[in-house]
Amino acid sequence: MSEESAPKAVWRLDVGSEAETIELAQELSTLVRGGDAVMLSGDLGAGKTTFARAMIRALVEDPILEAPSPTFTLMQIYERAGKRVVHADFYRLENAAELADIGWEEATDDAIVLVEWAERAREALSPDRLEVRLSFVDGDNREARRLTISGYGRFVSRLASFKAIRELLREFGWAGAARSFLQGDASTRAYERLEQPDGRRAILMISPARPDGPPIRYGKSYSAIARLAENVVPFVALSQALCEMGLSAPEVYAGDLDAGLLIIEDLGGEGVVDANGPIAERYLEATAALAHLHAQHLPDTIAIEGYGDYRIPPYDLDALLIEAELLVDWYLPRVKAPISSGARATFINLWRQALVEAASDPPTWTLRDYHSPNLLWLAQRTGLARIGILDFQDCVLGHPAYDMASLGQDARVDAPDDLELKLLAHYAKLRRETDSGFDMAAFAKAYAILAAQRATKILGIFARLDQRDGKPQYLAHLPRVESYLRKSLRHPALADVKAWYEANIPGLFRDS
Repeated sequence: MSEESAPKAVWRLDVGSEAETIELAQELSTLVRGGDAVMLSGDLGAGKTTFARAMIRALVEDPILEAPSPTFTLMQIYERAGKRVVHADFYRLENAAELADIGWEEATDDAIVLVEWAERAREALSPDRLEVRLSFVDGDNREARRLTISGYGRFVSRLASFKAIRELLREFGWAGAARSFLQGDASTRAYERLEQPDGRRAILMISPARPDGPPIRYGKSYSAIARLAENVVPFVALSQALCEMGLSAPEVYAGDLDAGLLIIEDLGGEGVVDANGPIAERYLEATAALAHLHAQHLPDTIAIEGYGDYRIPPYDLDALLIEAELLVDWYLPRVKAPISSGARATFINLWRQALVEAASDPPTWTLRDYHSPNLLWLAQRTGLARIGILDFQDCVLGHPAYDMASLGQDARVDAPDDLELKLLAHYAKLRRETDSGFDMAAFAKAYAILAAQRATKILGIFARLDQRDGKPQYLAHLPRVESYLRKSLRHPALADVKAWYEANIPGLFRDS
């Protein structure tokens, strides 16, 4: 592919001072990884070395590093902060062949490469690169510069996201905030805490639109069948609706919905567990919040001001079944329990029979990941508002027992049997206070079935996170989830499903 036809992202902006040029270089350094190249071009005196020095200082975490221009040495190498940075100047090169004489390939292997006058040997650089051209701006301000920034390869999406974040923060008054990365979750979302000099805080949620995967059934992708959110619109809609009901979801302060960026309320970091496990009082309050939600007549469509209506999808049989199949696709290979195509078909049919009643019952909002990593304790608030709810963008219209199973059989922390029973009893009491016809026996049956489906799904997800996504830390939770699955399979309604598991995954029941 020619240089002209290669996909790229281009951004042009003006800065008014050398300090702004330095600040931009430091910000752009967050996009650069090992093996990437940054090409700097522009007229003599336009500020290429100033830009390179600022970026190098940020990369190696040394704000006073001299980083002189390598005009005469051709190449300077910096190895600090776990990074290897090569700063080069190709001004004196006649052609790329001369690079062999200075050991270019060895020096730049898996390093971050910054090159001034790179156009003289462009072919020697990675296709994953950022090109920055600095030019003078007409006028009386001698420090003003126009920067044309182009991203190629992996930088196409990185630069587009960087630009959108920078513009969002500036538009809504968060440009001067300190940014600190917060640990992400099992999804592709990322979060940063923003803190203003005056102490005000918020969370930057970075959740670009989910690319649709390959069709796997009915011409649809897994995410479409499983009813997973494809953008941040559901988060905005549900946040607004939950807050209107008196529950504590993060308020959305601002956003660029097309770019998948939101600035949301920072609800703090106090959770519902401690070093000893679940805090019973907080789990009971989380149960009360669910009972309150399930007692409402909830709409299937939410109006978003300035954006239109968002329709909550159904948690139908197809969605429940495709999730259960994750166990076959990912967990069984992990535990070396291959099955035949016939056994797979039986698995799906048994689950279809088990789930059909729960999938047909009158639905409510199923938040879907209602467990400890997504719940906070807001001690300064009162009543149900003390439970902060963080994750609900995959909300579907499903059975109310599903979220109770998420809480009562928490995948990330051991939920003792006696606590699970207390939560169920508390939920039943609260539901009966608003609906004398609430059928606890039917609810308990649905709870066992959906808890088993959820545990089946999570075993597949955690195995997939290890094998496909390189996140082995989730494997530590497998024994807990296996224990929950065995417990739920004891319900008489799952007798045939349990028999399939015993026949095809005998290791699941060994020593249990």
